[in-house]
Amino acid sequence: MISLTRVFRVLAAVSLVAAGASAAPSATAPPPGMKSVGPGVYRPLYAASPAEREVPVRAFYLDVKPVTNADYLSFVQAHPKWRRDRVTGLFVDEGYLSHWQAAESLGPEVRPASPVTHVSWFSAKAYCAARAARLPTEREWELAALASETSPDGSRNPEWVARILAFYATPANRPLADVGKTKPNFWGIEDLHGLAWEWIHDYGASLVASDSREKGEGQNLRFCGASGADAQDPADYASFMRVAFRSSLEASYTTARLGFRCAKDVRSAP
Repeated sequence: MISLTRVFRVLAAVSLVAAGASAAPSATAPPPGMKSVGPGVYRPLYAASPAEREVPVRAFYLDVKPVTNADYLSFVQAHPKWRRDRVTGLFVDEGYLSHWQAAESLGPEVRPASPVTHVSWFSAKAYCAARAARLPTEREWELAALASETSPDGSRNPEWVARILAFYATPANRPLADVGKTKPNFWGIEDLHGLAWEWIHDYGASLVASDSREKGEGQNLRFCGASGADAQDPADYASFMRVAFRSSLEASYTTARLGFRCAKDVRSAP
């Protein structure tokens, strides 16, 4: 006869195995539509101090694709205060969703699967919050965007760099293509280059000086002439373009080529 003690031990072991099997995916599997990026090292174009020339970046989750018009339409329908005819002007400028046919209709000229643009930092942040997510930080976005299809650092691959520069040289009046038409990069992330610019949480971070009292033209002069020598890599034209573009933004601004994607923290198992 099997003793009760042995039965209890077997039941306890089975319970532990079952608990482990159910808990493991939540601790390691990315949320739907996301991939894990990092950990890695971010090298800012301008370092406030020698100690900040290489900044560790913890692993995080990032949307595989940018948020689309269809995605954002669903958000607006679920959160009517972000309709273009209801949202306060404190959070968006007059261009907010101006390419849509109506407040809750894309119209025949807007592709549902193309990246949503004409969105502000405030509205992008609200969309991500509705998904229990957030906008990626500059260091996170740049770490993800540094990867080529085969390497976490594609900056020494001339072909990969040339493709990025070609995107920045593309006229802004061309219609946006659908997301997901390019090869995933090393991390499994798509369309970081080649479709639209993207909002990040700290979009003005690259112009923050070591002395917070520095304001105005002193920061903008970094882009002029010999001031480029202050950059860690003066030949990194693509990073110069991103920093310059981000420095021109305000949180309520919207443009025809500026979209976003969401990020989440990687939670360790309890």
